[in-house]
Amino acid sequence: MTRADDGCRLWTAGTGRGAPLIACHGGPGLWDMFGSLASSLSSLSSLSCSLAGEVSMIRWDQRGCGRSERRGPYSVARSVADLDAVRASCGADRVAVLGHSWGATLALRYALDHPDRVSALIYVSGTGLGWDWRDPFQRAIAARLSACAPHRAELRARDRTEAEDRELAVLQWSAEFTGPDARRRAEEMATPWFGINRECHDQIWGEVRRTWREAELVSECQALRVPVLIIDGATDLRPRWAVDSLERALPRVTRVIFPDAGHIPWLEVPGEFATMVLDWLRGAAL
Repeated sequence: MTRADDGCRLWTAGTGRGAPLIACHGGPGLWDMFGSLASSLSSLSSLSCSLAGEVSMIRWDQRGCGRSERRGPYSVARSVADLDAVRASCGADRVAVLGHSWGATLALRYALDHPDRVSALIYVSGTGLGWDWRDPFQRAIAARLSACAPHRAELRARDRTEAEDRELAVLQWSAEFTGPDARRRAEEMATPWFGINRECHDQIWGEVRRTWREAELVSECQALRVPVLIIDGATDLRPRWAVDSLERALPRVTRVIFPDAGHIPWLEVPGEFATMVLDWLRGAAL
C-alpha cells in the first residue's frame, strides 16, 4: 500500500526485481489487470544473466478504484500526483512507465510533466492527441455488439445491481476481442470484480475531453526526450490512425503493431507482448 501526498491509500503490488516499471491501468474508474503480464515479465527477466537485464513491475489501482481507497478528488493532475507517489515509493529517481488506454494518456501526461523522472514510456492502445477517434470507435463497437444491442440498451438505461453492472461491462469488453473465446476473455477481465467507479470515470474523462487538445500537445511531445514505445493491436476498434500525430511528434519513438491483437494485446498475444516490452526496455532504458 502507498499513500498519496493527501493521505489517500493506493493499492500497489510488485513482481520481480531490477529496474522498476510502473503500470497504469485503463478506465478511468477501473483497476489493475496486468497480473499475467507481471508474471510473464518476471519469468522472462529471470532468464537474464545479470540483474541489469531484469524488471520489477509495479502495479497499482488508481485513486478510488479497485483495492485503493474509494475517495477523490478525481482529476488528471491528481492522477499524475498519485503516480508520482507510487514512483517515490519505489525509491527510484527515475522509472519506466507503461500505460494502457486511459492509462496511456496518464503515463504520457506524467512524462510530459516530469520528464526527469521517467526513463522510458510504453504507450499501449492509447487514443492519441485528438478526439477524431471517438465517433468511429462508437460506430465500430455498436456494430460488433449489434446482436445484443437491445439487452445492452436495456442495461444501460436503468439503475443496475452490481451483478448487472458486471454483466454490462463483460458485454462491452467482449467486443474488444475477436474469435469464439471473446466472452471468456472478457469474463477473465471482470474477475475479480471490484466495481466501476463511475464518478471517477465521468470526472476525469470529462476533463480530458475538455482539455486534451492536439495543437498544444504536439509541441509538448516534440520537446520530450524520453524514449517511447508505442504498441498497437491492428484489430483495436479505436482507429490506430488517431495515434499517428503522436508518433510524428515524438523525437525518440518506436512503434510496434501486433496484427493479431486488439485493444488488450498482453492478453491476446502474451508471449510476443512481454518479449517485445522486455527487449525494448533492455535496449532503451535499463
